Order: sequence, then structure tokens, then C-alpha cells
Amino acid sequence: MKQLFKPESHEKISLLIDKGADIPNPGTIDIGAEVNVDQISGKGVKIYPGCRIYGRKTVISGGCKLGYEGPVTLEDCRLGAGVELKGGFFSQSVFLEKTNMGMGAHVREGCILEEQVSCAHTVGLKHTILFPFVTLGSLINFCDCLMAGGTSRSNHSEVGSSYIHFNFTPDADKTTPSLLGDVPRGVMLNQPPIFLGGQGGIIGPVRLGYGNVVAAGSILRQDYPNDNQLIFSASRSDNVRDFRTNAYPNINRVVENNILYLANLKALEFWYTGVRRPFLEAQEFGSHLYSGAMEQLALAREERFSRLAKMARKSVSAITLEPNPESVRARQEFDGRISDLEGLLGEVLGDDKMRSTQDLFFEAFMKFRGNDSLPYIETIQKLPVDVSAKGVQWLAGIVDDFCQRVSKIMPSMNLFRNI
Repeated sequence: MKQLFKPESHEKISLLIDKGADIPNPGTIDIGAEVNVDQISGKGVKIYPGCRIYGRKTVISGGCKLGYEGPVTLEDCRLGAGVELKGGFFSQSVFLEKTNMGMGAHVREGCILEEQVSCAHTVGLKHTILFPFVTLGSLINFCDCLMAGGTSRSNHSEVGSSYIHFNFTPDADKTTPSLLGDVPRGVMLNQPPIFLGGQGGIIGPVRLGYGNVVAAGSILRQDYPNDNQLIFSASRSDNVRDFRTNAYPNINRVVENNILYLANLKALEFWYTGVRRPFLEAQEFGSHLYSGAMEQLALAREERFSRLAKMARKSVSAITLEPNPESVRARQEFDGRISDLEGLLGEVLGDDKMRSTQDLFFEAFMKFRGNDSLPYIETIQKLPVDVSAKGVQWLAGIVDDFCQRVSKIMPSMNLFRNI
């Protein structure tokens, strides 16, 4: 008689059921031989028919539910408590407590979805970081961006249905990461939400301030870094012109926005290491959640640098057609100093002034927290204004320091003169 299941998979499923996991139709589930069932909780976990679980790094915390609306394929993902993935494909990403995604999701490597993020059906993500409470509607492609903003589940940043973050250029570049909000203010969970109206899009890389409302149907092609703006982006009239490969007419802006994105990733790494780590490690499988988040941040940094390095090489390939000698010099410098940028990414940043601002924040933070054991979200939401301000100063200093170091190794690019 033909076996209906793999013996290894059956054994692992039996172990999970013995631990208390609810698996209504175990014969339809496939669990890879490499999966460590010790990293899957039995408390309140429910795995619906048709699900597949793979990857030695996979972690499923208590209260998670997989596959309620359709089969789920899970590969090397770390799931915090109460995560619900209702249908789709999820790979090499981290989902923190009470994240919720609808059917048809397609989430690939490099994603961190923080607490209480919510996505409706058919959402595609890759190298995407969403801060707590961010909500995405349906039929959305939102790769290569970081979004923050909002103070609670009822006051959150939102992306309307049928939204696209355009992250691939005609020159086959992906130097397109968009920063919607920022890390220094965003982690404090006290900024007004960002609203991106449906049937719209962003042509990355774009920067957007907090409290901004983008009208439905708008396609953003430029930065709106100021806060609390109502933005209407009119459609462009018919316009035909010659196309030149690797022209990069706005190369300085593209490089600047990529460096800012990298700087914010570095600030987020410091935040995870200094503030988030003990909160995560207090949870079930917390050390795995923390290491997973740090892995995704490292992956995001590598992705952004590799894309910049590729563009640097291409930017000098058409240099003979560039009439502006200043632009020629800037491109040559960009390509010639890209390895120095890689070195900066690995440096421990900071001087005595930065360490002082860091110490001031941690002293105030620990004094406020005391012996309180409140969860992360509640702790950050209750931070006094002066303590949050010290945290913003610390993280903003990390961003500024990195940007200024880059501007010094690429002076011809004239970076960050207007920021």
C-alpha cells in the first residue's frame, strides 16, 4: 500500500499534537525533516489542512494560526505569539506578536513585520520593514521600503488597496528603497500616521514625512519629507523623448536616499540591540525572534549595498555621453569609493558626544521602567515625552553621523547639503 505521508513528517506532526497543537487534518500537513519541533509551541497553535512547514530556523510561538483561509507554506520564518497567517507563501522573515496576514500573501526574504501589523488579502512583500500597527489593504505590492507612523491599533499608518511601490527601473536597478517615516521618531510610537490612498503608487526611492496624507490615485515621484501635508500628485501629460540607458539624471538624489535608508537601518539595529532585545528574549522563543530580526536587518543592509554597488558600476558605463564635467567627476567618485562605503557599514559608529546621548537615554529609560515588566508596546507608549526625546536624539545622531561620514568620502556627490 502506498504511503500517504512521509514517516518523518508524520512523526513530527504526532509530536506537535502531543504538545497540544490543534491539527484537525494531520494527513494533509507536510513538515520538513529539517524542522525542529522544539521551536514550535503547542500552546494554542492551530495548523489548518494543506499547510507546509519547512526550514531549520522556523519558529512558531504560542497562539499562532496557520492556513485558516487557504494553505500556508512557511519556510525559515520566526513567528511571535498570536501571529495569524491565513494563506500564502512566507519565507525568511520575522513576524512579531499579533501580526495578521490574509489569504494570497507572498512574503519573501528580508521582511520584519512588527507587533500588530495587519495585511488583507493578496499582499506581496520583500525586504520590507513595517513598524507596529501599520495596516496594508488588499492587492498590494510593497517591496523594498520601511514604513512607520501611528500610535496604536486604532491610529495607524495605512496603505490603501491596489497600491504599488515601484521598485525596479528601466535600467534594471533596485536602488529604490523608500523611507516612509523614519526610525528615530518612528520607534517611539508617538508620531501621526501616514496614509497612502488606494489605486496609487510610489516610484522609489522616496522619502515621506509623518502625518502625510496622499490622495487616492496619486503616483509619487519626488520626496515629501515635511510632516502633515495633503499630497495630490497629478498625472503627467503625454510626453515623449529620447531614452538613454544609464542616464541617471537624478543620481545624487537616488544615492542620498539610499544612504539615508542605510543609516536608518543602522539606527534600527542599535534600537534592537539596546532596547528591544530584553523584551523579545522575555517571550517564548524570544532569542530566536531577536536573532531572526537581526539577520533580516543584516540582509537588508547587504541588499541595499549590493544594489548601490551595481548602480555605481553602471553609472560610469555611459559616462562618455555625459556633457557635464561635474557629473562625470561625481560618478567616477561614486564608483571609486563604493568599497569605502562598505567599510563604513561595518564600522562601529560614534564619538564621545554620541555615546553621551546614548547614555542619557538609557539612564532615563531604565529609571522610567524600573522593575516594571510591561510588554514592549505598552512600555514605549507610556514613555514620558522627555525620555522619548532623548531616544530620538540618540538615534538621529546615529543617522546623521553615518550620512556625514559618507558625504566626506564622496564630496563630489554633494550629498546632504539640503537636509
